[in-house]
Amino acid sequence: MFEMAMLLAQVEGTVGIGIGMGLAILGAGLGIGRIGGSAVESIARQPEAGGTISTQMLISAALIEGATVIALILLYIS
Repeated sequence: MFEMAMLLAQVEGTVGIGIGMGLAILGAGLGIGRIGGSAVESIARQPEAGGTISTQMLISAALIEGATVIALILLYIS
């Protein structure tokens, strides 16, 4: 998805940058939502593993946020 956003930014100019930023944020939102939903479901099935699952969920969400911030910065400066 990142490659598609960068391609749009190069082809269409300012409109492409806006679309690319929207796609980057949309992808991040969907990814974090999916991680959160899966984590809650996993904790409901195995409450004793809640601490480990929460830690892994936060690490994954932070990595997605980092990739999204980098994508937004690259789109903004292009």
